[in-house]
Order: sequence, then structure tokens, then C-alpha cells
Amino acid sequence: MSNNLTVDQTLPSERRIVAALWPTLLASAAGLLPFTIFSTFLVSIAESVGEGNAAVGVLRGLGGIGAVLAGVALAPLLSRFAPGRVASVALVLLALATVVGSFAWLPALAAFCLITGVSNALLYPALSTAAADRFGSGPAASRAATLVMTSQTLASTLGAPLLVIPTSWWGWRGDLIAVAVLALALVPLLLRFDRNTQHAAPNTARIGYLAAFRTLAKVPGARALLLVAFGRAGALMGHLAFLAPLYSERFGLQPSQFAFVWGLSGGAFFLGHLAAGRLLNLEEADARARRVMVLCLISALGALVGVYLAPNLPLELLATALLSASHAVVAAAVVTLLVRRCSTVRGTALSLNSAGMSLGLFLGAAVAGAGMGVAGYPGAATALGALTLLALLAALSLRPEPTE
Repeated sequence: MSNNLTVDQTLPSERRIVAALWPTLLASAAGLLPFTIFSTFLVSIAESVGEGNAAVGVLRGLGGIGAVLAGVALAPLLSRFAPGRVASVALVLLALATVVGSFAWLPALAAFCLITGVSNALLYPALSTAAADRFGSGPAASRAATLVMTSQTLASTLGAPLLVIPTSWWGWRGDLIAVAVLALALVPLLLRFDRNTQHAAPNTARIGYLAAFRTLAKVPGARALLLVAFGRAGALMGHLAFLAPLYSERFGLQPSQFAFVWGLSGGAFFLGHLAAGRLLNLEEADARARRVMVLCLISALGALVGVYLAPNLPLELLATALLSASHAVVAAAVVTLLVRRCSTVRGTALSLNSAGMSLGLFLGAAVAGAGMGVAGYPGAATALGALTLLALLAALSLRPEPTE
């Protein structure tokens, strides 16, 4: 399956791409806000419900379960229906979830987490597909898809501080209602975005449910790329799950001080993803993306060792930033290659990619926790290193795409 460009091979300027994609980028940022609110105001939410922090916080796992199940079960639909319409449905679900979540009742919060997870499983692959379809199948298409995740990353980095400000007027419930209003306001923009798309992906004929899976299975390297996404996400999320206690125990950082570390990690991921999405798409050939993906997985392994063995705080911070940046580049490379290779089932591939990362998120934390329980932080490092090595082996198995 070769890359038959439907647009100019020259990568447009960043400003032109953003100007064309701004509804999808705004929707991408909005999709992350409900869980950001839930995590940021967990203590206040638990007090309103009358339950403990642990009892309420564990409900977040329902979002991951919903995302994995919906991401796999609904993946073929993204190759059958217009992605803007799928994203619009996801935003309506998101608005419903936030309204339900505003009720101080434990079952309502459970429904909020589950519906939000299902919504995100539809929203992000649909937005990435819609963005890529806007530019056809050339380098601009894969660059457009990576920008959707870049926008999501920026929202995760800046969302919490910005959401705290309006709560002094309307509380955490007001934040949720505001997100519902924003989500519904974005629906007509995304529907119009679909209608205004000039360049569709090659071969946009509707594909049946099972046929979408069969077609994806025949794409060279698709399974390897999905395995890279799973292993990488598991390693990074497992690392982040225990980053705060690691800094507290090794360097005595208080929560207020650790906020800087969290911002450093998120900022490194954002900048790494932003730069990689551009540089990897300066040429159409896959060689650069494959080579950079392997090199950054190797650097991620080295940085992981540094995080757990650094002798002082400056080196620890450097290793933390390098680890996040390395993972960001790998994430951009995976999306770039999936968009290029899976043109006829682009939506299905991106949906399974999202589901694999959601699964990696929860298994990564579980594996790291198990490793730490057996052998402390060295055990956690070993477990996370094994996930990174899994991703590296999958990346090494990737071969150049055959040309027709």
C-alpha cells in the first residue's frame, strides 16, 4: 500500500495547518477537561458526595475501562462514518457526562467517569482522522493528526491552573457545566468542518465492520505500531503514577515543589510532540520516522535508568524531562506512520491506537506498582523498562512500507 498523495507534497506552514484545523484542536483540548476537573477537585468532590477520596478517586478507572472497550468495539465505525459526525456525537456524550457528574451522588459520578471514557474513545480518533482527511494523505495529513494530540497535551499541562480560577465564582460544578456548554457549542463547528473538507482520504468507500479489522491487519507494520503505542504508554504512565512519591522520598520535595516537576514533565512532552510532529513530516518517506522512533525508545530506556538512579536533583530533573520528551517523539512517530500507512482504515487504526494507550495507562501503573511491591523502586524501574523494551522490539520489527 503506497502513499499516493492527493495534495501538494510540500508541508504547509504551521500557521496554515492550525488555521484549517482550529475546530478540531479546540475540541481536542475540551475533551480532556472533564477528567482534569475530576482530578484537580477530587477532595472537594469527595466532600460533596460524603465519601472518602479513595472511594471517589477509584471511579476514574471506569473511564479507562470505557475507553478501552469502546475504542476496540467502535473502531471500525470510524472508517464507516464521517469523522466530524462521530466527533460531534462524542461531544454530545461529553456534555451529557459533565451534566450528570455535577450531581453530588456517587452513582452519578460513576456514570460521569464511564460516559466520559466512552466519549474520549470516540472523540480523539475521530478528531485525528478528520484533521488528517482535511489534508489528504501526504505529510500534511500526518502532521495534522499529530497536532490533535499536541493540543490535548497542552490542555493537560495548562488545564488545571486555568480551571482553578473560575471555581472561586461557581465551584467545581460550575466548571463541569461550563464544559458541557463548550462541548455543545463545538458540535456545529465540527459538522461544518466535515462539510468544508476539500480533500478526503484515499478510497473513502464505506467498509464493513469486520472488513475494517481485516483490512487493518493486512497493513504492513500496523500491528507493530499498535504494540509500540501500548508499551510506550504503559511505561510512561506507570512512571508518572509513582513520580511524586519518588521525588518526595529521594529529594524531600513537598507537593507545592513537585508541581514544578509535573509542569517540567508535561512541558517536555508538549514541546517534544510539537517539534517531532513537524520534523517527522518534512519528508514523505517513512525512514526518518522509523529511525527516530527507535532512537527515542533507546533514549527513553536510558532516561528511565536516570530517573531512578540519578545522584542529585538536577540530573533527576534532566532525566525526567528527557523521558517525557522521548515518549512524546515516539507517540508522534506512531501516529505519523499509522496515518500514512492506514489511509483506507485510518479511523480504525487511530481508534485502536487510542484504546491501546488507554490499556497501557492502567496496566502500566499496575505493573509498576507490582514491581515496587516486590523490589521497591528498582523493581518498578525493571517493570517499566520491560514495557519500554517491548515497544522497542516492536519498533525494530517494523519494515519499510512496500511500494507498488
